[in-house]
Amino acid sequence: MKKFIKKISLALVLLSTFSACNNYMDIVPDNVATIDYAFRLRSTAQRFLFTCYSYMPAHSGINENAAFLAGDELWLPPTNTSPAWLIARGNQRIVDPYVNFWQGSQGGQDLYEGIRQCNVFLENIESVPDLPIWERERWVAEVLFLKAYYHYWLLRMYGPIVLVKENLPIYAERDEVQIPRSTVDECFDYVVSLLDEAIVNLPDRIDFEIEELGRTTKTIALSVKAKVLMTAASPLFNGNSDYVGFNGPDGTPMFNTTPDPEKWNRALAACREAIEFAEGQGHELYYYNPQFTPFDLSDTTLIKLNIRGSVTEKWNSEIIWANTNSMSSTMQARATPRGLDPARADNGATSGLIAPPLKIAHMYYSSNGVPIDEDKDYDYNNRFGLQMATGDDRFNLKEGYTTANLHFNREYRFYASLGFDGGIWYGQGKFDDKGDMFFVSSKQGQPAAAINLASYSTTGYWPKKLVNINNVIGETTYTREDYPWPVIRLADLYLLYAEALNEVQGPGGEVYDYIDRVRARAGLDGVVNSWAQHSTNPNKYATKEGLRDIIHRERLIELSFEGHRLWDLRRWKEALQELNKPITGWDLQQPTPEGYYREKLIFNQTFSTRDYFWPLNENVLLTNTKLSQNPGW
Repeated sequence: MKKFIKKISLALVLLSTFSACNNYMDIVPDNVATIDYAFRLRSTAQRFLFTCYSYMPAHSGINENAAFLAGDELWLPPTNTSPAWLIARGNQRIVDPYVNFWQGSQGGQDLYEGIRQCNVFLENIESVPDLPIWERERWVAEVLFLKAYYHYWLLRMYGPIVLVKENLPIYAERDEVQIPRSTVDECFDYVVSLLDEAIVNLPDRIDFEIEELGRTTKTIALSVKAKVLMTAASPLFNGNSDYVGFNGPDGTPMFNTTPDPEKWNRALAACREAIEFAEGQGHELYYYNPQFTPFDLSDTTLIKLNIRGSVTEKWNSEIIWANTNSMSSTMQARATPRGLDPARADNGATSGLIAPPLKIAHMYYSSNGVPIDEDKDYDYNNRFGLQMATGDDRFNLKEGYTTANLHFNREYRFYASLGFDGGIWYGQGKFDDKGDMFFVSSKQGQPAAAINLASYSTTGYWPKKLVNINNVIGETTYTREDYPWPVIRLADLYLLYAEALNEVQGPGGEVYDYIDRVRARAGLDGVVNSWAQHSTNPNKYATKEGLRDIIHRERLIELSFEGHRLWDLRRWKEALQELNKPITGWDLQQPTPEGYYREKLIFNQTFSTRDYFWPLNENVLLTNTKLSQNPGW
């Protein structure tokens, strides 16, 4: 058996496993933690399989998943030092970079170590004597998927990466060890080849849910393949002239500079295959079942529960992939405002410190299903004016409460996704929407206002969408209905398919159909009718460029706060536009509506072309002289 550059110590063999597994240390005699022993039996090999899974990034981790805080979707109090948020504030660096997945530091997981573990597994699994062939094939497929996903995660962050196709022997020459980056096209092709190989032997679905939920299936792999190819087809990686002159050590350009339409065709085919297979396995858009409650809920509340439940109802029909090693409990506590229950305002279990900026509140549509600055019937210039909610607004706004015009006449996803001053917060022990519901009151001196410098919303908004309706705020506790983080939902695939269709074929009935499926669940009319009847640009949907803008916004709204915005803005090359806008919120220190509802500058965010990709730690460049730093760093 080969010896490897990195000895596989016991600590690395099983840093962590699925919660049901015991530590590898418990089954290995003293001083014999060898690869031979790890693959001696099915039981020990299975533990190594779960080791490969243990490197999966924490999708729900506010500090570990840069998608939440490294962009502009969520903001924190100024005392916070989360590594990802320091990136958003322009503090990324080449000395010990923040959220470093290349090496595993500052909030990042060491994905190259994870890839090496996958290689160890693939090179040794054949030696397990008591493992049935069908199970061996499945395990190999699972690890191929993990190896592909870890490469893809690095590729999104760093652009061209080093492909670790196999581990090198300890006797390898220095020149063999110093491996250059592959081009972005080679990287994408390799990831797709691993996924294609994995798909053949992955199970269609999980049949033994108690034992296996969270493990990879064919549906998951097909969906990830669709997302990989959509990323490869998008402007950041397809015909990007910003990186002319970024070459490998032999002069090979790392980026293609001419857009290749065939990449969109491949992405379209992959999206179609993923959707058809997922639907064949029973996946469908989530709709809240009113039989779950004894109350006669309003249509308004039911639609909002469709939206919230699509994320927080664990293992619902829409969720294609949920990460069972990344639960939502901490995120929910940070998304729930303190003082939501005024009688328990002293309960510090709900910190409510993650805050969507005011521009995110602007992002959602009007009640007519178009952007508020395009809606010919929406008084956009008076959006910061004041209005008192009436009985007609009672399912969204506290009746008799004065709040900003911005909070009136908005789409259901606005009210389902955001908590704000005067906004109704359904659930948390109150389920009759015709009764006295909880609502947020966050002006100075009110229950949800800031009482310290560390735990409050800096903007006056909270990502309510992430909070399960069945949570309960106690005297000193916050009981949460935890759910595994949804990595891919069917709505995500529908909108990817619509995007690819538009890029390949332009506007048409099938494109509208897939967008409208998502909009209908959110209580909105279709794209054509909404724009034709309510937009100041009534023919926007009829051009490829206009429909592209509509689809992009639909994704940002539908998938808000789920960890997609950062990567979508990057792959579309729209981050330069969006991440150079100021971060603003309400004037939180004011006790009256007139004072509170004034837009206040929080931070002047800046983003440059270099920020599309993470820098490499300068130590990596000293170790491997065939690597060069990402442009601009």
